[in-house]
Amino acid sequence: MPSLAGKPIGHNGLGLMRLTWKDDVTPDEKAFKILKAALAAGVNVWNGADFYGTPDNNSLHLMNRYFTAYPEDAEKVVLTIKSGIKDMRTFTMDCSPEAVREFVERANVILDGKKKIDIFGCGRVDKNVPIEDTVVALAELVKEGKIGGIQLSEVSANTIRRAAKMAKIDMVEAEISLWATDVFENGVAETCGELGIPMIAHTPLGAGMLTGQIKSLDEMPANDYHRFFPRFQPENFETNLQLVAKLDEISAKKSCTTAQLALSWIKVQSHRDGMPVIVPVAGARSEQRVMENATDVPLSDEDMAEIKAILDKFPVAGDRYPPAAAKLTEY
Repeated sequence: MPSLAGKPIGHNGLGLMRLTWKDDVTPDEKAFKILKAALAAGVNVWNGADFYGTPDNNSLHLMNRYFTAYPEDAEKVVLTIKSGIKDMRTFTMDCSPEAVREFVERANVILDGKKKIDIFGCGRVDKNVPIEDTVVALAELVKEGKIGGIQLSEVSANTIRRAAKMAKIDMVEAEISLWATDVFENGVAETCGELGIPMIAHTPLGAGMLTGQIKSLDEMPANDYHRFFPRFQPENFETNLQLVAKLDEISAKKSCTTAQLALSWIKVQSHRDGMPVIVPVAGARSEQRVMENATDVPLSDEDMAEIKAILDKFPVAGDRYPPAAAKLTEY
């Protein structure tokens, strides 16, 4: 069984972002049922951030409330928290040793002892601070018992190697999906496999596109910021629908949802030679969605070959991020 920060984990994770997102917060009564359903389904990697919401209600506040209500669940969960954003409006990062310590202290104050942060790290790359400085600061916080382990997010293979020379890296987070396969082509996944670092796949369903349920831009929520991403712009959207349509055909043949197909494809990558453990963290707004996402679909070599042929024939149109946000990633 794979593990993170010394704790056994399942092969499915839960993204916490949409539960506390600014304009569409999920009420605790409903959110708690979703979290309970996740644990019941073996989904014990919960991926959150101190910028998933507002300074007064984000992933940390939700975790405080949940583990206050269900303290017996605290040790069952591997909680990963991203931080480091100084100003969301300008995408400004601060991953200096001083700032990292402040972010961790603030997070632990909010959690109020209800839950220890199992893995912590900066959510993107601070181009003004060497990764070595950030990692050394995080390693000190691990030694002090204030966090359990260190994560990197959206970093290159070279940055992973530099960081790993300074301290144990417990996890690397990256966008991985059927329309974000970069890590398999740029050495990131290979490097994690070589160094024995598990990976968390964020946005594994392409911000909802790979669920097969979005057939037009009008079907996207008005407050969904992904509307501003290149892949959802009109000149790219229709092209990308062709890829999803072909994936829909495979899922129909497999008697599964397109989301289940997409998540299972990610998990199969863990079994390839030289690859690390890869855990997709899909968001969910209902108990039913949690159960659906946690259902594995067996994919044969023939299935994988058919999917690869579709990806080759229908390459994704548009960059992963708008220019301002893309500056914070290394690929």
